[in-house]
Amino acid sequence: MSGSNLLLGFLLFVLGHAFAWFQLNSQFAWSWWKDKPILAVAIYSIPIGLCFWHAARLIFEETGAAWSARFMGFAASYFIFPILTYIFLKESMFTAKTMICILLSLTIILVQVFWK
Repeated sequence: MSGSNLLLGFLLFVLGHAFAWFQLNSQFAWSWWKDKPILAVAIYSIPIGLCFWHAARLIFEETGAAWSARFMGFAASYFIFPILTYIFLKESMFTAKTMICILLSLTIILVQVFWK
């Protein structure tokens, strides 16, 4: 494995999850978004879908397994969600439960990258 497809796929999953975070949580961060679900879906759905589609393709090409792409996508969400939630909603990621989940996500990534 060269790793370049894994890295790019992971980064696209992170970007897709960032877009998804804004699509779902802007309503809580800014009052302007509270009554605009159609606008949020219209703005974010295509970038989210394209990021996830290409991320899954790249990781599948690298590993030959849809499960690897699925787990990498799941793990990517646990890296971006706590950061954006802390920055925009002021919810701390430094709780035992969240830190354990982040550690488990890192473990999932390491298993997918290094287990042959």
